[in-house]
Amino acid sequence: MEREIRIYPDEVLKKEAQRVEEFNAELKELVEDMFDTMYKRGGVGLAANQVGVLKRVFILDLNSGKERQGEEKLIFVNPEIIHSEGEVVAEEGCLSLPGLWKKVKRAAKVVIRAQDLEGKEFQMEAEGLLARALQHELDHLNGIIFIDRLSPLQRRLALEKYKKLKKKYEKKLAGGRR
Repeated sequence: MEREIRIYPDEVLKKEAQRVEEFNAELKELVEDMFDTMYKRGGVGLAANQVGVLKRVFILDLNSGKERQGEEKLIFVNPEIIHSEGEVVAEEGCLSLPGLWKKVKRAAKVVIRAQDLEGKEFQMEAEGLLARALQHELDHLNGIIFIDRLSPLQRRLALEKYKKLKKKYEKKLAGGRR
């Protein structure tokens, strides 16, 4: 079931998500709903707080929007980056800031530790787009949005641009297309 994506400056996006303690049907339903929502919006990642749930869960599918959608479903519960190295700058966008794309500096390579839907712990090493997406979604769980990583001037300019984009987005929603 598709859930409403919270749009900046919704307060839930600034809050830190809480650790998941119960690995149950409710958690599985949340994750299924998050994949439905992400696929319908054409994203490659989604954090639980972007749908208004303050739990430390995010999902990724770098093939989203392509023919192979659903083949690379990745689920991270209680994630934490345990190692990072290097630096790379690339453009990022966000379903909670529709239409806005800005260059953001991130670690080039990360190692993340998380749990799956059953509570089993795992580690993953990543670089490239996967490393960027992991960092972006983990930031959401910590109440950080990608524009928070910009210089004060770049952030101000991005927010000015976003105000115009948001008006277009709201008109589109008001027109009944979601």
